[in-house]
Amino acid sequence: MSTTSNRIATHKLGPLGAEPELSEMGQMVQQTVHRYAEEVMRPIGVKLDRMTPEEAIAPGSPYWEARRKFVELGFGVDGIFELEPAERAKTMCILFEELGWGDAGLAVSFGAGLLPAMLATLFGNAFCRALAPDAKLGCWAITEPDHGSDMLDASGAIFHAQGTYGRPNCVATLRGDEVIVNGQKSAWVSNGIIADVCILYCAADSGAGADTKRGAVIIVPMDAKGVSRGKPLDKIGQRALNQGEIFFENVTLSKEHILAGPDQYLDAVYAIHAFANAIMAAVFTGTARAAYELAHAYAHERKQGGLPIIRHQAVASRLFHMFRKVEASRALAHRIVHYNFTAPQPSLHAAMTAKITATQSAFEVANDALQIFCGNGLTREYPIEKIWRDARASLIEDGCNEVLAIKGGYSLIDPDLL
Repeated sequence: MSTTSNRIATHKLGPLGAEPELSEMGQMVQQTVHRYAEEVMRPIGVKLDRMTPEEAIAPGSPYWEARRKFVELGFGVDGIFELEPAERAKTMCILFEELGWGDAGLAVSFGAGLLPAMLATLFGNAFCRALAPDAKLGCWAITEPDHGSDMLDASGAIFHAQGTYGRPNCVATLRGDEVIVNGQKSAWVSNGIIADVCILYCAADSGAGADTKRGAVIIVPMDAKGVSRGKPLDKIGQRALNQGEIFFENVTLSKEHILAGPDQYLDAVYAIHAFANAIMAAVFTGTARAAYELAHAYAHERKQGGLPIIRHQAVASRLFHMFRKVEASRALAHRIVHYNFTAPQPSLHAAMTAKITATQSAFEVANDALQIFCGNGLTREYPIEKIWRDARASLIEDGCNEVLAIKGGYSLIDPDLL
């Protein structure tokens, strides 16, 4: 411990804050991915942010360099599942926090890219896993133009008693040895325009009409006949993350492409939602940390009243609460990912707790960081305005936080107490 001239005790924490000393494996992951995030993701993320959506996904785009170098790091699904559950959880948290520290949009792109392989592995389906090797970029298509966060509430737990769901936008017809997909998925499919393979969640028709509660999960090669795509979405935040519509016109596949049929559909929604929400918590812990670190450094450099602004009480207090939120987000993310990877049954409402906490904290921390940068924070000369925009998008991703909170709240109901 060192002491400053005015007797304020200081103590420097590690790269992941007040985290117990990492294992040798954990240190390797943190150092390797942090280097990649700093040297590759950050500069490329800035470039992509200033390109049109079409330019960002073109063959010569720097996105593909970032993607190639991520794959070369070797954090594929098979390697992750070779780890013991507790070590797998810690590795995933470190990996995605560092990716989120580098660039939130790219982190979400790479995370979504793993979902077809991840779920095929979790369900033990070798055929579907072979369709989604680690080198192929995946996407997750679940939300629809008329049914956004509704699709994440397949059980109808929070559906209003007077509401009517309406006609599904995408339906898989299960007929003999085939599945035929027709319809569309919304413009919010992450990697939708550039993915090689899709994990599709949609209503299913087994002969009695389309049913959104007994849907199907299908692994769809994106070069299958009848698959087409819209234009890439133009957004204010996470511009490095490609998103866009997918259209299905009589896409006919063998039944082996079905990862989960109507009887397993609700469990499959639960599984991917629990996994995605927990990983989102790790990503946006990293985003919050990035904003805090930038503001912390700037507060030591910028002077007002003849002193570095960190000497002013309002700035010091603001930084402390930013630090507090980053630490709380990390602790919750690690705790819940560990629980969900080691428990017999993962907890969806716990995962939603982590996602909401981390994303809300990321936006609040980024907002406070921008305030510390003051006028400079509004300019593109400084990186904080981009992080602020990226963090704002997280409050809507993987289900808007308001809907997740209602669904999570209903999950707390204990029938034995009613």
